[in-house]
Amino acid sequence: MKWVLVLLICFNAFGKVSKEDILGIWWSPKKDGRIEVYEENGKYHGKLIWTLPEFEGNKDIKNPDEKKRERLVLGIKLLENFKYDDGEWVDGTIYDPDNGKTYSCYMELKSKNKLKVRGYIGISLLGRTEIFTRFEESN
Repeated sequence: MKWVLVLLICFNAFGKVSKEDILGIWWSPKKDGRIEVYEENGKYHGKLIWTLPEFEGNKDIKNPDEKKRERLVLGIKLLENFKYDDGEWVDGTIYDPDNGKTYSCYMELKSKNKLKVRGYIGISLLGRTEIFTRFEESN
């Protein structure tokens, strides 16, 4: 019985997610862009830092703010204002330049290299989940 308890304690210690585990560069679900997730003033954000060459010049034409429609999509902060809470990054937003809409969002690491990103309206049941994959030079 003591061994079971020791194994459970060890498993929890190694399986624990730290708030820094999300930092780094992630592939978008379609692998047509890379998002750098970083921490700034205790909040977590993600900026589009790379896109396929055919999308490099795309502007944010669907943005509801007319002043932002001339800006390039490359460089836009797509993920904003997440806070870390017990293994999840919550209370943030995700911006979709394809439709110009911003959604409530939370993120959760499914493994070291898989990030579950759920954007939703109102409650998380009304939304869509995407999986981002950690970018590594070899992929």
